[in-house]
Amino acid sequence: MRKLHAFTLTELLVVLIIIGILVLLAVPNLMPLISRARSTEAKQQLAHIQTLEKSNFYMYSRYSDSFEEIGFEQVKLTTEGGTANYIIEIVEATNNTFKAKATSVTDFDGDGIFNVWEIDQDKNLKEVIKD
Repeated sequence: MRKLHAFTLTELLVVLIIIGILVLLAVPNLMPLISRARSTEAKQQLAHIQTLEKSNFYMYSRYSDSFEEIGFEQVKLTTEGGTANYIIEIVEATNNTFKAKATSVTDFDGDGIFNVWEIDQDKNLKEVIKD
């Protein structure tokens, strides 16, 4: 009978434990990067809302507080089995101004603070609450 060279179960477990420890050391350093990457979704959605609102303003000389009127459809949220991390809402809409807000539905870094972004009719995009 010929013996095959292979790793033992103990050796494999030691390697997996070392990899696990390295991942645990790296994750806290990567959380700000992950949070910043996810906030890109909010920026893109709010920029899209601003474009739709501007088109609505050019057609009807007013901003709208209705997603149906401007043609925006909210992507299904991660809390509902979808892919969107932010819920989008129009906070105010008048004849001359509007403000839209994107609020995260998950706490990215686990500190209890949810990320919030806002945009207005002049495309002033700002992070109101940083996660």
